[in-house]
Amino acid sequence: MIGLADPLLWAAVAFLAITAGLGLMLYTMLCGARARLRRRLRDVAGASVGQFKKTARDLPADVQARRKMVSGKLKELDATRRRKAGRTLRQTIVQAGLSLSVGRFFGLSAVAAAVATGLALAAGASPVAAAGLAIIAGVGLPRFVLSVLAKRRIRKFTASFADAIDIVTRGIRSGLPVSETFNIIVQEMPDPLGAEFRTVVESQRLGLTLEEALSRACERVPTAELRFFAIVMSIQQSTGGNLAETLAKLSDVLRGRKRMRDKIQAMSGEAKASAMIIGALPPLVGILLAVVAPQYIGVLFTAPVGHVILFAGAGLMGVGVLVMRQMINFDI
Repeated sequence: MIGLADPLLWAAVAFLAITAGLGLMLYTMLCGARARLRRRLRDVAGASVGQFKKTARDLPADVQARRKMVSGKLKELDATRRRKAGRTLRQTIVQAGLSLSVGRFFGLSAVAAAVATGLALAAGASPVAAAGLAIIAGVGLPRFVLSVLAKRRIRKFTASFADAIDIVTRGIRSGLPVSETFNIIVQEMPDPLGAEFRTVVESQRLGLTLEEALSRACERVPTAELRFFAIVMSIQQSTGGNLAETLAKLSDVLRGRKRMRDKIQAMSGEAKASAMIIGALPPLVGILLAVVAPQYIGVLFTAPVGHVILFAGAGLMGVGVLVMRQMINFDI
């Protein structure tokens, strides 16, 4: 029977209380910011709807039709994005640029889990620890690596996408068709930009329309920049207009977004470095103590109370890392 003076009981109660408090703080911080943003957007929309309705009637008929088409395209794109909000494993593999099947990915994950389990058991770890390590190596680590590769490829695509739009703009102004400008991008631009436009060109040769080919490209590279480009090309094919001038303005917008993103990265670099140092201090101190005084820190791994303290520390570190990540994570 567990008594009131049992240290395990008090350690567990303290761990649950601290974790619940930090989780509530994180939830309040995130949801409060989102609620304020929603209220601000609602106020701005409410103040501007009346003015938009008054001025929309005075616009020419072709401008009104074009505006309605743009609004419809944006709503359709938003609905498609919501339906495909949860990326499947196959989509993540495609976005990472890997030529792997889902079955082969699961096979490699199983091999990684088996290797991790064998190494853990050979090192003298308990079966429970070996099972936990197998889950991390077979489920968490492969998906994390896949996600990192996909984000890196998308980031490389976005970095040079404005240059590709400039190539399309100059080609159209010189009299070339859009398909020929895409071929220039395939030949001149490095991967993944050249590879994605090569896929678009090949899709058109197989019978797909430009809108369908760009829609599939947006699934492979889900970036706002490529969606803007796909919307511009789709609307231009439907209503006409000066495509070169529209793409030139789009290129300026994308370069402005890139400058803003770089500025945000520079301003948050110090905070990210501080967060990395703070997060790395506890493991480094533990490793140094294990080298200098192993009998001092060995109690955490041998005594039951030490196990509770380790789990509590890991949980609090995880919550702290999430809080710091939300504080320094900016997106535009």
